Amino acid sequence: MYRKPFLHLLRVGAFMLALAGFAGVAAAQQPPSAAQVQIARDVVEASGASRSFDSIIPGMLQRSINVFVPQNPDLQTPIVESVRTIAPVFEKRRTEIIDIIARVYATKFTEAELKELLAFYRSTIGKKFVAEQPAVLEESFRRTQEWSNKLADDIVTALRAEMKKRGHTI
Repeated sequence: MYRKPFLHLLRVGAFMLALAGFAGVAAAQQPPSAAQVQIARDVVEASGASRSFDSIIPGMLQRSINVFVPQNPDLQTPIVESVRTIAPVFEKRRTEIIDIIARVYATKFTEAELKELLAFYRSTIGKKFVAEQPAVLEESFRRTQEWSNKLADDIVTALRAEMKKRGHTI
């Protein structure tokens, strides 16, 4: 039930962590050029990062339905119809987030570095990286969940043993 939204959040989180990591990698002293921003847009698209945001606007539109319908149950049909009517206007705004991210990339990487990144993402291995990344993130999350559950059990066991040595049962 919550798998797809969670995976989306995981991907967005991973992408945001990657952006944060890139922050210290390269520093451009001047505002980015238009060419630099365009190459950065291409990097965002080629990296698959733009797909991370595909569900944001539809999700927000659905949330508005989820907020207003319970408050106005008799208006469910007109609310849903109204959301469908306004949806295309907001779906066009998806490019705004791509532009925001592209500008971040363009301020952190030189034009030459952006070209190298773009070349990577357009290469065979770069395309495979983009294609496999969702599965890698999903499996990594699953495995780290298993690990953290085992770690929590081990900590509880060790704490109980230590408390028992001290004459306490927990």
